[in-house]
Amino acid sequence: MKKHIMDEKTGISYTLYGDYYLPDLELKEQEEANYGKYGILRKNFLKEHRSGLYSSYLLTGKLTEHLNEVDQQARKRMEVLVRQMMEKQEITEELKAQDQMAWVGAVNNIRNAAEEIVCNEIIFA
Repeated sequence: MKKHIMDEKTGISYTLYGDYYLPDLELKEQEEANYGKYGILRKNFLKEHRSGLYSSYLLTGKLTEHLNEVDQQARKRMEVLVRQMMEKQEITEELKAQDQMAWVGAVNNIRNAAEEIVCNEIIFA
C-alpha cells in the first residue's frame, strides 16, 4: 500500500496510518485569542447550546476571531449602557464625594443591569 495518496476529485491528500488512510488536514492560522469575560461566556454558550455553530467556527478556524469580536462588542455596549444609565439616574462625582457607599451601590446595580442586557443582546443571541 502506498504511504501517501491524492484524491483527484477533491484534491485532498491522504496518509496511511495503520490500516486507514487519514486526510492531511491543517487548521489555518488563527487570530490571537485576546478575548475576556464576554468571549469566554460566548464560547461556553456556543459549546452547550449551539454545538453545531461552535463546531463550524472551530473547524473553519474562525472561533477565535468570533470570540474576539463578540468580546469587543460586549465591552463597548457595556460602556455605553453604564454611561447612559448613570446619566439617567444622576449618579455623579458629587454623590461619590458625599456618600461613597450609596455611589458604589448605585454603580454596582447599574453594571449588573447593563451586563444582563448585554448578555441577552449579544452573548446569548
